[in-house]
Amino acid sequence: MMKAVIIEDEILVAKELVTKIQAVAEDIEVETILPSLKTARKWFMEHAEPDVIFMDIQLGDGISFSLLEDYALKSLIIFTTAYNEYAIKAFKVNGIDYLLKPVDEEELRKAIGKCRERQEPVKILPQELLRMIQSFATGKPATTYKEKFIVQVRQQWLPVNTEDIACFVKENLNYLYTFSGEKHILDYSTLEEIEEILDPSRFYRANRQFIVNIAAIQGVQLHENQKLTLKLKPPVRLEADVSREKAPSFKKWFDR
Repeated sequence: MMKAVIIEDEILVAKELVTKIQAVAEDIEVETILPSLKTARKWFMEHAEPDVIFMDIQLGDGISFSLLEDYALKSLIIFTTAYNEYAIKAFKVNGIDYLLKPVDEEELRKAIGKCRERQEPVKILPQELLRMIQSFATGKPATTYKEKFIVQVRQQWLPVNTEDIACFVKENLNYLYTFSGEKHILDYSTLEEIEEILDPSRFYRANRQFIVNIAAIQGVQLHENQKLTLKLKPPVRLEADVSREKAPSFKKWFDR
């Protein structure tokens, strides 16, 4: 089932589009209709990205392209508008198709078909299964993630299981914090090196200084400027900011 959102300021037009979508694609569920940029910004702050967005370009409070500038949206987009003057710009962003109003059902069917073709395999098959298939196809071992990190405590090396790590933080050096509140220096020069060897389903790069374990997040504070602040469970008691551009991708990662 594909999740969809309609961004359209004419409610009758939006409802007609819902009817047409249901007629040509039973596997698409329209989650909501967003009638303005203001409501759209608020919705994307609080919900995971849909698979596809049906987006009118000219809304009552502005041009919808600004949403794509504010958020790093990865959803597939089908633009719907009464004006063909925006066609070139529409395809400079992640647009799948451009439909003139009134939307023709056959053109809509074709546009949705393009969305299905562009959907990433990860939305169809579990990540572990995809890695196994890749391994069989290429003859190379499937990707594995780091299971433990070695830290130095006094005059000895000690292993710290990755599953016991709450977060990685770049201060003057790179550190890891365990769920028990311990802090250890890591022998890695950048967080990018660490990020590459972590399971992305478990760890998220919140910002340039912070990688967090999903199990360590106690809560998420929403700000008026559309940024987020992640609050970690005690005894760690650290906070990490997520920019408004990354907020939708974080929501999708966190809401699993």
